[in-house]
Amino acid sequence: MAEKKKVLIHSIVFSPDGVSTAYLYNDIALGLKENGFEVVVLTTTPHYNRVEEDLSKQPLRKCWGGLYFKSFFNDILVYHVPQKKFKSALLRIIGFVYWHIVSFFIGVQLKRVFLILSPSPPLSIGLLSLLIARIRGAKVVYNVQEIYPDFLINQGSLKSGLIIKLLKWVERVVYNYSDAVTTIDKVFYDTIIPRFNAISKLRIIPNFVDTEIYKPLENDNQLDQDIFPSTPVLKVMYAGNIGYAQDWTPLLRVAERLRNLPVEFWVIGEGVLKESLKEEVEKNSLSNIHVLPYQPRSKMPSLIAYADVHFIFMNPDMEGEGFPSKVYTIMACKKPLLVISGAHTPLYRFLKPHNCAVLIDSKDTGDTDDRLENILRDMISNPSSLIPLGENGYRIIENQYSKKVVIGQYISLIDGFSN
Repeated sequence: MAEKKKVLIHSIVFSPDGVSTAYLYNDIALGLKENGFEVVVLTTTPHYNRVEEDLSKQPLRKCWGGLYFKSFFNDILVYHVPQKKFKSALLRIIGFVYWHIVSFFIGVQLKRVFLILSPSPPLSIGLLSLLIARIRGAKVVYNVQEIYPDFLINQGSLKSGLIIKLLKWVERVVYNYSDAVTTIDKVFYDTIIPRFNAISKLRIIPNFVDTEIYKPLENDNQLDQDIFPSTPVLKVMYAGNIGYAQDWTPLLRVAERLRNLPVEFWVIGEGVLKESLKEEVEKNSLSNIHVLPYQPRSKMPSLIAYADVHFIFMNPDMEGEGFPSKVYTIMACKKPLLVISGAHTPLYRFLKPHNCAVLIDSKDTGDTDDRLENILRDMISNPSSLIPLGENGYRIIENQYSKKVVIGQYISLIDGFSN
């Protein structure tokens, strides 16, 4: 019997952390395992979104006095290096460095690794994967989920010329010394392809959605009716990270304008801007905006089904470097989207030809607030117009972005290194 190829998934998040990239790589790990690969994971302890229910199902066992931990995810061995969301910048840096050092030593002691698959961010994970691979004689596939350091520069959190030069050097090394680099769409591809010496290394493999979990629901009653009442209003929802990648100003302004109409907004999740958003909601007495904590993944299909339309308002400074994975799950549940983003961004260019979203070009010269208000007024008066948009998105997911289709592309890529 031929020995199974061992794939090391090297990611800053993985189960039981409850964030979108963790869910994505959980499914990739399971897909590879189901297709005959031996899979091992090197990650952190849950620190982005700790879901106690998931922690109880996947307990972490302390090793070497807590130097690192082990767990099993559906019989897949997972190494966890301790990591926390410290408020202190110094402690965050120390924790980040600690994770790199410990994960390096864990990685190099793993035997028979055929390939290392690592997603960004952070950019440094690609460099660390390269070092481990060179020592163990493995191949490396680096997956660009967000473009760094561009994201940090455009966010305004990175201004040091020296550090920017260093990170751009790291980016070139990771791209050009990896055996293959994947990115999630054509806009990302066009942005980073000039940074490659050998353009054949870069290919597009999109993200996907588990259509066994995310699917259309009717007459669903899994949600707390006190929090999510069945009221005859237009229900507009955002569920995900409440951070800098989104622009929350249009939400606040349109909620103020429509406060006397039958429309309510839900913002569900965690993030660095959650408290400031709640403060603005309270300060302006916007009772039509409900800011709630993260909900378990098991409830997400019900949450998506509850809303009539899901909104994503991208921050103009960062809209070109990221693609919200929640787009696929919303489409898979046969729900439409309401999006503000530039016409040349990955999100806008993906949605436009599929006719599954109402789009507002953030770079248009018209007044965004007026357009948003008018669109929502139309939705309130004619909610049936949203149904065809949801149906269009559902068909696209079934044909092109299901878990089976996309994991098949990863398997073809990995098998290609053996030929």
